[in-house]
Amino acid sequence: MTNTLYYGDNLPILRSMPSECVDLIYLDPPFNSSRSYNVLFKDESGISSDAQITAFDDTWHWGPSAEQAYLDILQANPGVVDDLLAALRTIIGENQMLAYLVMMAARLVELHRVLKTTGSLFLHCDPTASHYLKIILDTVFGAQNFRNEIIWLRTSSKSLMTTRFPTNHDSILFYSKTNTYTWNDDTIFQPYDLGNLNPKTAEKYALHDSDGRLYQLSDLTNPNPDRPNLTYEFLGITKVWRWTKDRMQAAYDAGLVIQPRPGAVPRYKRYLDEQRGKPLADVWTDIPPLNSQAIERLGFPTQKPITLLERIIKVSSQTREVVLDPFCGCGTAIAAAEKLGRQWIGIDITYLSINLIENRMKAMFPGIKFEVIGKPEDLGSARNLAQRDRYQFQWWALSLVGAKPLGGFELGGAGKKGSDKGIDGVINYIDSAKQELKRVLVQVKSGHVNAGTVRDLIGVLTNEHAEIGVLITLETPTRDMITAASTAGFYQSQFWQKSYSRLQILTIEQILAGIMVQMPPETGTFITAQRVKESRGKQQELNI
Repeated sequence: MTNTLYYGDNLPILRSMPSECVDLIYLDPPFNSSRSYNVLFKDESGISSDAQITAFDDTWHWGPSAEQAYLDILQANPGVVDDLLAALRTIIGENQMLAYLVMMAARLVELHRVLKTTGSLFLHCDPTASHYLKIILDTVFGAQNFRNEIIWLRTSSKSLMTTRFPTNHDSILFYSKTNTYTWNDDTIFQPYDLGNLNPKTAEKYALHDSDGRLYQLSDLTNPNPDRPNLTYEFLGITKVWRWTKDRMQAAYDAGLVIQPRPGAVPRYKRYLDEQRGKPLADVWTDIPPLNSQAIERLGFPTQKPITLLERIIKVSSQTREVVLDPFCGCGTAIAAAEKLGRQWIGIDITYLSINLIENRMKAMFPGIKFEVIGKPEDLGSARNLAQRDRYQFQWWALSLVGAKPLGGFELGGAGKKGSDKGIDGVINYIDSAKQELKRVLVQVKSGHVNAGTVRDLIGVLTNEHAEIGVLITLETPTRDMITAASTAGFYQSQFWQKSYSRLQILTIEQILAGIMVQMPPETGTFITAQRVKESRGKQQELNI
């Protein structure tokens, strides 16, 4: 299969996929857990809010979309999930929490369908809704296929909490589709930290060689006394041994079998550093969250550490198997899948995410090939996107010229909506030997434009002390607009010894035809992801 990134609502995309086509599912569905818990249960009757998530506004609302999804579930799943949701509707009412659960139930039904019988699902959430989600998962997957609730410590305790305990963990609900599922036992063992052994392990491995290697002396006798072929004398002691005499002699010659004292029963020298390690439990405290200085941080507000996803993928899938993330956000799950040699499918409803993931994957894996489905490829589909969601159109248009969305990932990942002084995106570049940063300000218009639009943008350039401005429009510019743009004059680059129109107008049709912003060479507009390359047969991360 071809690794694929889908732009769009994951529900219709999942419904178009064949049954039993993926091996592992990881999902981290958006949810605004930072809001007051009581607000999530506030009656929303009469509020016509749409339940579809846009940008990174991870708040769900009860509205027409949620009501339609509820009715769809009632019709498609009689006597199963619909009974549960009907009960929840009676108990908790029509509110944000119910909208979230209805939308999740519809998707979990489809995720169960596309998962292979040997597959597993890991749902990442927090205590705000984990108990409701577990009930839904029990209903969809069967309670007998619940495997673990993994607790991930995502932040340290905060000292400001005075009326309750701090909330500092996430839950990862682990379900398999059947009782025969992929499980790579070796991957759950972690190497011992020799400088920080727990008391029980330190007590067992209290002996050490002259080179400092820790070991314990373990029993070599066989628990089964009826083994004539393993009954023999060794070092003056006759026992029923675990090994044949030849193997025992070879281990003795290698210094691994010792007699603690004359007449004592020989014992085996078991080194700590040769053991499988400490088995991983269901409370994970060894993977820290991404802090503001983390090298892999992309500025995405809910970004998870890639090591967290690597652990899940390693334990529950094999090389070349298919990993699906239907809420792929900044693409950590699919980046981990690519790094570990798995195939992958990613889906997200925001073009900010799709653009970030494309840049991230190309930076981490130079020469990577994958397909992106759902983004506009021609003028007709661009107009369709603009009619459906002008903000998604705006972010798509910005990506065509390599502009960073205003208020985008570096500023909190919100994908700013509302008042922006006429600026939608920024392209940074260097234009002096002193490495001075200059700016191209970009405005995107999906509707009516005129000469006044151009003059307003020129005013913004002056007020913001920017060098170049670009107006991207779906409509063909009028003669008055072109004349107004010419009054802005030129920007003269002393460093590159070239002049550029200070106000440029580009239509979507022109950009799709390959006409781009005229400006000095840029230095990059997105935080660069870490690069992954092959070295000595193993994949290693290099910072670029």
